[in-house]
Amino acid sequence: MAFLKSTLAYSTRAITTLNKQTHVIYIKRTLLLPRLPLFKRAEGKFITFGRQSSSTAAGAEKGEDSFLKWFLLLIPATTFGLGTWQVKRRQWKLQLISELKRLTTAEPIPLPIDPHELNSLEYRRVKVRGQYDHSQELYILPRSPVDPEKEAREAGRLSSSGETGANVITPFHCTDLGITILVNRGYVPRQKIRPDTRVKGQVEDEVEVVGVVRLTETRKPFVPNNDVERNRWHYRDLEAMGSVTGAEPIFIDADFESTIPGGPIGGQTRVTLRNEHMQYIITWYGLCAATSYMWYAKFIKKIKL
Repeated sequence: MAFLKSTLAYSTRAITTLNKQTHVIYIKRTLLLPRLPLFKRAEGKFITFGRQSSSTAAGAEKGEDSFLKWFLLLIPATTFGLGTWQVKRRQWKLQLISELKRLTTAEPIPLPIDPHELNSLEYRRVKVRGQYDHSQELYILPRSPVDPEKEAREAGRLSSSGETGANVITPFHCTDLGITILVNRGYVPRQKIRPDTRVKGQVEDEVEVVGVVRLTETRKPFVPNNDVERNRWHYRDLEAMGSVTGAEPIFIDADFESTIPGGPIGGQTRVTLRNEHMQYIITWYGLCAATSYMWYAKFIKKIKL
């Protein structure tokens, strides 16, 4: 029994010694690997971290995959939001077009002369009565007719070749209001810009004009500056036009029914607005569907397999 105890104690000491020696050798070999912190000293003992490092790397990789997964989900979410925004924009644009058409086809009202009231009446139909002052015509150019075929068929006086021309702006003295305003009489082709080429349309009698109120314009990019000296206007600057002609800064576009035979063709108010929102809706929702499927195939379908 004593022999068995001594043998067991000896074996225990030998295993302990062997374990320590093996551990020391492992540590010494580990020390030869630069920049790899695979062990740590704690309470006088060396503890290796080989398994812990592998699990840490796996956890970091899993965290990166999770981040990438949810980050890429932003693409279909964003495109869906843009598509929905375009749906709302299209509804707004259709309502605006409908409102403009309603204003330009409503029963005309007497022209108010209060500037504050006029500012809220753009595209509203109004009526005035008075006389034109043809000696102070202004020309906004280049312009093309709103509907050349219809105007050529119904008026029959001016060419409808499709070439650009000008809009004729004429001071109009309102006999009922006692003021002079500016009236866009309408479109003339290039060869009819000079007044002596359309004498028949230069009426001197008192007439009634129905038109839509237009406000002053701000010069858009790439649009030339108005050339006052040469009487070449490219956009409506009511203050400058009024200063040149002595008229009030009040401007109306005469409607087609106010066209005088042989004169400029009225009805040159463009009320159509650019409406390409349906194209954008299809684009954004199409991108949303495509990127959603790609995300599903990459992260969801792969997990299920």
